[in-house]
Amino acid sequence: MSQKAAAAAKKLSKTQISAKKPPAKKAKTDAIVVPKTVVELINTKEGKQVPFLALCKVLEFIEATTKRLEITALTRDLLLQVMQVGQQQLTPTVMLCINKVAPDHEGIELGIGESILMKAIASATGRQIAKVKQDRQELGDLGMVVQQGKTNQRTMFKPQPLSISKVFNSFKEIALTSGSSSIQKKTGLITGLLAACSDIEAKYLIRSLEGRLRIGLAESTVQVALAQAALIYERGDKGEPEAEEFQQASENLKQVLSEFPIYANVIESIYEHGISDVANHCMLTPTLPVKPMLAKIEKAADDILRRFEGKPFTCEYKYDGERSQIHYVRKDDGSEECVIFSRNAENNTGKYPDIARSVKEFAKPSVTSFILDCEAVAWDLVTGKIRSFQTLSSRKKKVADESEITVGVCCFAFDLLFLNDEPLIRMPLRKRRELMREHFSAVPNKFQFAISKDLTEVEDIQGFLEQSITDNCEGLMIKSLDGDSSSYEPSKRSMNWLKLKKDYVDGLGDSLDLVVIGAYYGKGKRVGAYGSFLLACYDPDREEYQSICNIGTGFSDAALESHKAQLDLNKIESPKPYYTVSDKTKPDIWFEPIQVWEVKAADLSLSSVYQAAYGEVNADKGVSLRFPRFIRVRDDKSPEMATSSTQIAEMYENQKINH
Repeated sequence: MSQKAAAAAKKLSKTQISAKKPPAKKAKTDAIVVPKTVVELINTKEGKQVPFLALCKVLEFIEATTKRLEITALTRDLLLQVMQVGQQQLTPTVMLCINKVAPDHEGIELGIGESILMKAIASATGRQIAKVKQDRQELGDLGMVVQQGKTNQRTMFKPQPLSISKVFNSFKEIALTSGSSSIQKKTGLITGLLAACSDIEAKYLIRSLEGRLRIGLAESTVQVALAQAALIYERGDKGEPEAEEFQQASENLKQVLSEFPIYANVIESIYEHGISDVANHCMLTPTLPVKPMLAKIEKAADDILRRFEGKPFTCEYKYDGERSQIHYVRKDDGSEECVIFSRNAENNTGKYPDIARSVKEFAKPSVTSFILDCEAVAWDLVTGKIRSFQTLSSRKKKVADESEITVGVCCFAFDLLFLNDEPLIRMPLRKRRELMREHFSAVPNKFQFAISKDLTEVEDIQGFLEQSITDNCEGLMIKSLDGDSSSYEPSKRSMNWLKLKKDYVDGLGDSLDLVVIGAYYGKGKRVGAYGSFLLACYDPDREEYQSICNIGTGFSDAALESHKAQLDLNKIESPKPYYTVSDKTKPDIWFEPIQVWEVKAADLSLSSVYQAAYGEVNADKGVSLRFPRFIRVRDDKSPEMATSSTQIAEMYENQKINH
């Protein structure tokens, strides 16, 4: 064991295990909240296996509390214990905590269907599938169903305990299994894992395979916990970190992971260089997606001038397309690689092979590597004009041959994040923009620079906004040009970027992206179709979808028919346990949380029946939308990227201020 690990272990051995919160000012290492029974399960000798049961017991304690500090402390202290065993155990532990088997951009997901899980549960617990379905209806949670089954099950022989590594590797094998007999193979692998599980292990194993732990352990919390554990580990016996040091370590790690999203490499770097120096070893790298910077909402041009008072800023067209991050690298052997990522790190190179092929046309010969932030927009190759977002949505997600492409696309570049082996995100926007225009060239019908103007007068901003609408854009993006406030901030929704749309002046500030979780049968001329739909926002901390409105306007008859056909593919018998819905708004049909819709509304109001942001702006009420109207389907967004409950609360508070 290393000296650092030994020092940390020595502190833990003297610890009185408790469930107290860590002190506010001092982040004391002796405020361990992981139960003693869990500590004793983990052999901290290097190279030993960490039992899956240890993780599950901590998850059980996390599920029993809603206190964020307590959840962070529980996770931190588990990771600190595992950290002493070594990187080979820490990486799978972290990945299981965030319920992933690979980085997002690799496209390897669990999300195993209920039918496979039910078969495995029936086989592992000796019950009929009909009984498993019945229990699922009663308990509302397959994890609880299998836990109950394992509790009542007697076995002649005690199986070999599961390790975290075994579970993680099995999950990856399950996720990668494909082909004609994949269902049988997946069912067999899951059944084998369940046979070796205790009741509590079975509960969290099944929930993980479903794709959601539903215990309130957000990925951002795991990142904070990992940073804290790494700082304590790095300090050894040199004293307790201050709260400010914990805060700095957490911010550093979040920044690193937003630029270099591979936990295994980042954890390896933490072991080799320490948490304080990891940012110098895991940096922005072409072919690894950067979490995009996002904008806040602004409702009026004069408010923008107040916001940027005394600071230079620029106004850019806000294009109505798909956020696209183009990565390119020319390697030493002369080979080239181009990858295009969506805003949620999905590899879209197969969707846009025409963009990838045209890189050599718009990148000058001096360019050997780059990362461009762009908007891919549907483009009329004859008229040279922007087409609608709906047109872009009709493009296939993967094009086998470019001859199949029926929807032309033009990329509008607005930022340069990396150029010729140098990260640029800390540079001012003005400099990044100069470098972009110096090293890249506009190519008709393929690649353009976002139209922009550096303005200072309200009338000029308003006029430019009107011009953007005339040119088939959504509005304007307003960005700080110089100084620290103009750096590129991956993953952050910053006040240094504001979005201004024409709709903002008269209605609710921004449109919302909401998840369809249910539908109501139609009446009158809509008999036989769905008349309206139940929509929800997403709470990432609680991992739940919270009802926000019933929407029935903005649809043509043809659209209603199309939506019904698509949504019926994802019908479920009962609501998910992570749906927060009042009995008064219970729909006739429930859906899996798959489809995201963009919605506009007149304003937000407090509601006693809808659950969005419940308790955040009013102790006894949630928030709902008044006069919601359907705009379009957002195929480019995952359900977890829907408007969050926190954003709903912020929009409601901003509305009160502006009114």
